[in-house]
Amino acid sequence: MRAKSQSKKHSKHHAAPRLVATAALPTQWGRFTICGFAGRGPLEEAVALVRGNLRSGPAPLVRIHSQCFTGDVLSSQRCDCRAQLELSLRKIGKAASGILLYLPQEGRGIGLMNKLRAYQLQDKGMDTVEANESLGFAADAREYRFSAEILKKLGARRIRLLSNNPEKVKQIEAAGVRVVERVPCQPAVSKGSRSYLKTKKAKMGHLLENL
Repeated sequence: MRAKSQSKKHSKHHAAPRLVATAALPTQWGRFTICGFAGRGPLEEAVALVRGNLRSGPAPLVRIHSQCFTGDVLSSQRCDCRAQLELSLRKIGKAASGILLYLPQEGRGIGLMNKLRAYQLQDKGMDTVEANESLGFAADAREYRFSAEILKKLGARRIRLLSNNPEKVKQIEAAGVRVVERVPCQPAVSKGSRSYLKTKKAKMGHLLENL
């Protein structure tokens, strides 16, 4: 419970995001503009991959993706993070406009070392929620006000959000960005990630099908 209350306190005291740099970024999913943003500390940094005109036309397709070293980089199948990242980039690459916002919120906000400790507890029989809470953290310690401020700075005040997480939708709207549509972000489920996803559905309310 302590970690939950700390997360709520921090959500009210963000500095306005500062644009650090922009550059062209060609990828296998299309050509993006990569933008770096900074706030007041290491958890208030983000990278945005942007395509198209965000200020006019239909609401851009947006994915707010939390960093996952084990999934995004090492292709771990304990989670579906890399599959979600690639699915999102593919969909945004085909959309008229869109943003992939990449955040340093490893382990749903607990950091890489604590996520590895949580993995160790999961290997002993805990699920992902029980492991985080056993370490003294909320099941999900992330918050999205800084993300919403970046979206507004980019001109995206109405978005189509790629997410299975109702709490993410709720927080983004509370921070002043209208979610006109929630677009499911569910790649094919692997054998290794099925139990993890079932826990997210049952205990965290994620909107997942075919589990």
